[in-house]
Amino acid sequence: MRRPGDQMDNTATSEAAPTRRSALDSAEFQRLAGLVEASISRVIDGKPEAVRSAMVALLAEGHLLIEDVPGVGKTMLARALAASVAASVRRVQFTPDLLPGDITGVSVFDPVEREFEFKPGAIFANIVIADEINRSSPKTQSALLEAMEERQATVDGSSHPLPDPFLVVATQNPFEMEGTYALPEAQRDRFMLRISMGYPDAASEILMLRQRESSNPLAAITPVISAERVRDLITWARAVHVSPSIEEYVVALAHATRTHPDIKLGASPRATLQLLRAAKVWAALDGRAFVIPDDITDLIVPVFVHRIIPSRVSARGGNTGGVTAILERIARSMQVPLATRS
Repeated sequence: MRRPGDQMDNTATSEAAPTRRSALDSAEFQRLAGLVEASISRVIDGKPEAVRSAMVALLAEGHLLIEDVPGVGKTMLARALAASVAASVRRVQFTPDLLPGDITGVSVFDPVEREFEFKPGAIFANIVIADEINRSSPKTQSALLEAMEERQATVDGSSHPLPDPFLVVATQNPFEMEGTYALPEAQRDRFMLRISMGYPDAASEILMLRQRESSNPLAAITPVISAERVRDLITWARAVHVSPSIEEYVVALAHATRTHPDIKLGASPRATLQLLRAAKVWAALDGRAFVIPDDITDLIVPVFVHRIIPSRVSARGGNTGGVTAILERIARSMQVPLATRS
């Protein structure tokens, strides 16, 4: 994966004011997105790929799954992203006793009005942090399915639209850790990207010790962009051009996962669509109005890896991390189309 470019204008400190511009151009897109990236990077040291992935999930209208061992900054990344955007934020600590109604909301009878009133649940926010999502039961996890795909929640037969933009950032510990439940395949498929934070390098960890010994870095973060401007960035990214050859390349990659002998369950059509949407944002963040093959190959692992189920023989060989190797081999074996703007 390419290291994200440092094309940021950090001279401005905030775009959370209500003033709007009539239209964006590529430079303004990069400037605004750069403000958010720079804000998150003040807390997340030495993890530019993770910061870029969070931006892609936000601007491609996807959802982000962060899976790693405890203490490496999963929740910190989610909270830094939420703190950088002037939007509604809800954080849900997933526990075994959490109920689906806590997520979607419930209808409560009002004895005065003598009718049921809907009380929105935690899902009704622009950014929802689902902390340790795999510590709750599958029934509670499934409460997120409709919300993540259709941007609405249905309670007692009535559908309630969710705020726009809407992003779920979920964290989870590895499945083999005590007290966790594996996310169902349908739920994993709703997440656009799955990333791991990894341990920091020595220099970043020393800097963390010095900066956080006496203060919380999140306390210094203020919103640098409004939810309205996020919607503008989303609209701009949607218009990034994708040539027919790139579309064929994406479909060929997905098809290869479905026919590979070491893969039991390949990438879904939803995964194909989300890979292309993520690539559009990746291109826009790099200052281009068109997608190139490198955008696709940079994203195939984080977009596909959590959706792939290896075959029994492959899994017996310890191929959970090996799914990444399979995807990389598939990408190397495919004929790469020429980059084109037409």
